[in-house]
Order: sequence, then structure tokens, then C-alpha cells
Amino acid sequence: MTRQKILITGASSGLGAGMAREFARRGRDLALCARRTENLVALRTELLAAHPGITVAVRGLDVDDHAAVPKVFDELRAELGGLDRVIVNAGLGKGARIGTGRADANIATATTNFVSALAQTEAAMSIFREQKAGHLVLISSMSAVRGLPGKKAAYAASKAGLTALGEGLAIELRGTPIKVTTVQPGYIATDMSGRAGDTTLLTPLDKGVAAMVAAIEHETVRASVPQWPWRVFGAVMPLLPRALMARIS
Repeated sequence: MTRQKILITGASSGLGAGMAREFARRGRDLALCARRTENLVALRTELLAAHPGITVAVRGLDVDDHAAVPKVFDELRAELGGLDRVIVNAGLGKGARIGTGRADANIATATTNFVSALAQTEAAMSIFREQKAGHLVLISSMSAVRGLPGKKAAYAASKAGLTALGEGLAIELRGTPIKVTTVQPGYIATDMSGRAGDTTLLTPLDKGVAAMVAAIEHETVRASVPQWPWRVFGAVMPLLPRALMARIS
């Protein structure tokens, strides 16, 4: 099945913009939203110049404004004439060691990555239940596989919650025309990964996005991307002793 009309949140840069470029190359119509509307407008101009046969709708959206999320989704749905797939991608990578005076950073990350993702999921699922079809995609992280120490603790916990949400929905909706995919990327080269200092096993953005889009198109229930080495890491990480995990900071 071709999901022609695709909404992507957090589409102004990084993985969101990368996925928008790849889906545009495949001829899909796009609804793009993010806080930085000037980046969205520039991206729309770029995509329409390269692929004049597609439709690209853009809206400013702060996903932490939970009341605005369903309104913006409905506006974009109306402009595109429907939505076949919603990719919940907007996220934060801030964090500090818990109890060191930076509760604001950890709470902001947990709010955006889980509570605001839940708000987006509610809005998307409301549309899909009404039309009795659709594909929900949650962009989680390989950090969801195992609790991480130090400044990554809140981030990993927020992504673990998102993965659990996707799993619960996938179980509930099995055998129905509403599909759910949870994508767990490893370290992919974006501004967020650069700020976090994650350079080990870093995957170039184009390769990482290609792996993500391939998993999304296959509508895999859960995918670690790129498969090598992250599928192996996903199997091994829960088995590692805590003393070894403690070296990750």
C-alpha cells in the first residue's frame, strides 16, 4: 500500500527534514510542521522546485502546546485532502544528571519526547479511527532498549515510554487497517547528536534516513535502524552487566 499523504512533525531540520526529502523524492504529498516556520517555508520551496508534482503544506507547531496539536493536524488534513500516515518525530535531546540542579532540562525532554508525543498520537489516532485506516509512526530511539545513566537517563526513559506506547497500540490494533510502527534509530548525524557528543558508531544522515524510511515503508512493527549494528545492540544491551552500562555517560 502506498501512503500518499504523510504528516511529519519536527520537520524543520534533522531526521524530520531528511524524511521529508526522501518521501518527496518518492512522489508523496507532505504536511510538515515544526516550531521554526522559516525553515519549513524554505524546505517547502526546495521540495517543490525538485518535485513539482507533489503538494507540500506547512504549519508552525510547538508540540508542547497540546491543545494546538489536533487543530494543526486537522488543518493539514483538510489542506491535503486526508492523511494516510503520521510520523511523530518532534523531540528533544537535552539532559543532565538527575539531582544536579537541571531538573528543567530533564522535565522538558520528558515532556516533549513522551507527553507531547502522546498528544500527537491522540490527534493522529482520532483521525485514523474516524477514517478506519492509517499508519502511525513513532520515532523512538535505541536508548529505549535499556535505562542509561547520567545525562542520558531522562532521555532514555522518555523514549522507553514512547516505545511502550507503540507496542501497546500495535497489540491493540493488530489485524486492523490501522498500522503502528515504532522506529528506534541508533546514532545518526544530526544537530541533536552533535550536541550530545555522540560520535561513536555515528551513521551519516542520508544513510540513517534511508534506513528509517525503508522500515516505515515496510510498516514494520518495531525497527532498529540502521539494522547493522543496532539490531545486534538491541539484543545485547539488556543482557550487559550494570557495571559495564555505568561506563556510558
